[in-house]
Formats: sequence, structure tokens, C-alpha cells
Amino acid sequence: MNLSGKVALVTGGAVRVGRAIALGLASAGAHLAVHYHRSADAAQETVAEARRRGVKAIALQADLAGPEEARALARAAEAHFGRVDIVVHGASPFVRASLSGTTPEIWRQVLGVLVDGFFILARELTPGMVARGEGNIVVILDRGTFDPWPDFLAHSVGKSALWALARNLAVELAPHVRVNGVVPGPVLPPPDYPEEDRARIARGTLLGRWGDPQDVVEAVLFLLRSDYITGEVLFVDGGERWAHRRPVGSRLE
Repeated sequence: MNLSGKVALVTGGAVRVGRAIALGLASAGAHLAVHYHRSADAAQETVAEARRRGVKAIALQADLAGPEEARALARAAEAHFGRVDIVVHGASPFVRASLSGTTPEIWRQVLGVLVDGFFILARELTPGMVARGEGNIVVILDRGTFDPWPDFLAHSVGKSALWALARNLAVELAPHVRVNGVVPGPVLPPPDYPEEDRARIARGTLLGRWGDPQDVVEAVLFLLRSDYITGEVLFVDGGERWAHRRPVGSRLE
């Protein structure tokens, strides 16, 4: 896919890695619908920066846990640009709670955004992609997709379900729409993250360091442009997934 002139909807595109992805798409020439939930000011700043890069961009608010709001988001993006060619689903409530702390409300909100909202967006937007003969979807996952993460129960289950849904869509929507996933590792610490925790997490990767949001951007762009890849997931984690397999006594132990 040549990204120049395409229209991309980026959920959670106002802040952090989502913002980096949105601006990476803008730099590649894609017009942007930047979705946000509560980060209105940040969304407008992202839109302004995208426009400075020479593309059209709008900010669209929605709580993706509400099916009608997710549907309205899809329709608003299509109404404004006439079509949506790319969906990057990065919106993701990150709620720390184990089984005892996960209320039904937390469960519904987290899985609603991760899975139900994405399902609605796919239902609304992929028919147009299929009709045009080209479309592209990338879902942003994380370590909880593949490994138990009890302290983030709803999040981990939601990411696993999101990847299951994405794989199914890759099969159902082929050959017109490609669907892939990206798994970022440590690329952007939270604000005021203690230095000792940064160092510990760096040691937990094979490369012994943090990455950068741009590493994730490059992975997303690679998958969007690589027209013979679908149904796959790309880890961008400095080898964090396999660091536990290092020999005892290795340099980073």
C-alpha cells in the first residue's frame, strides 16, 4: 500500500505511542482521523502537528466501549473523508486489577474498548475496503496478549481476544484487507517513572535497553506497506519475550 493520500483512523491517537503512530502516518502522507476519549487538548495538538506535515486531519471523540459511539466514530470518519483505508487500533484502557479487584464495570469498559469497539469499527469500515479492493488494519497488542498477566486481568484477556479477532478477520477479509498486529515492548516509560525501574526493565530485554516510540511507528509502517504479510504479529520489544532464556551469568543478568 502506498500510504500517500490514504485515510487512516488511529484509535487512541492523541497521546503517547498512539500519537507517534498517527504522526508517522502523517509523515508518510496519510490523512488522519485521530480518535480520543478524554484527551481533547492532546488530540487537537496531534491534529495540528499532522496538518503541519501537509495532510488533512481531524479529531473525533468516542468512548469505544459504547457500541453506538464506536459506530458513530466510524461513520464520522467516512463522512468527513469519503472513505477509510487504514485502521490502527491502539486505544487501550490500562487498569491494574486482579480477579478480586476487577469489577464488572472495569471488565466491560476494558474489553469494550479493546474488543467490542474494534469489532464495531471492522463491521462498519471493512465493507468499503473490500469494495475498493484494498484495506489495512493493524492492532496494537502487548505482552499480556500471549502471557498470563493476572495483575492486569481484563487488559490481558482483552488483548488476547483482540488478537483472536484480528486473526479471524485476516482470514475472512482476504485477499482485499490485510490484518496484522504489533507488540511493543518497553518503548515509552510513564511520566516520573523511577530510574531504578527503568534500569530493571532495560535489563529484562535481550538488547539491554529501552526502545523508542519510533521503533513501533516503523513496524506499523512496514506492515502497512508490505503487501504479502497478513495474519501475522511483529514483536518490537528488544527481545524482552525471550530474555528469560538467557544463560545464567550472562552479561545482563
